[in-house]
Amino acid sequence: MKNETGKSPGLDTVNTCTGKMEIPTPRETEALAAMKSNKERVREIKKRVEALKMLKGDAQAEEIASLEIEMARLKEAWDSLEIERDAAAKERMILLGHE
Repeated sequence: MKNETGKSPGLDTVNTCTGKMEIPTPRETEALAAMKSNKERVREIKKRVEALKMLKGDAQAEEIASLEIEMARLKEAWDSLEIERDAAAKERMILLGHE
């Protein structure tokens, strides 16, 4: 059924276009920035571990162990950030009508 404007009821007040969407979305950008920061920290730790392994001492062994624990924590953080980024990308694709 159409109203006097020739449109279906309710469509004359509904904005059918949501406007321009940022790609990547702010949610994706935030996840990607956190992933980049995480990756930079892992690189720093790896360099430090390599330098410590060349020294070969008890104090270095303790520091290496603590750095490896931190790397494991960063790996877990990376995995959760990757899940967040994937969810944000899926949300974007749905909003764009590709999924």
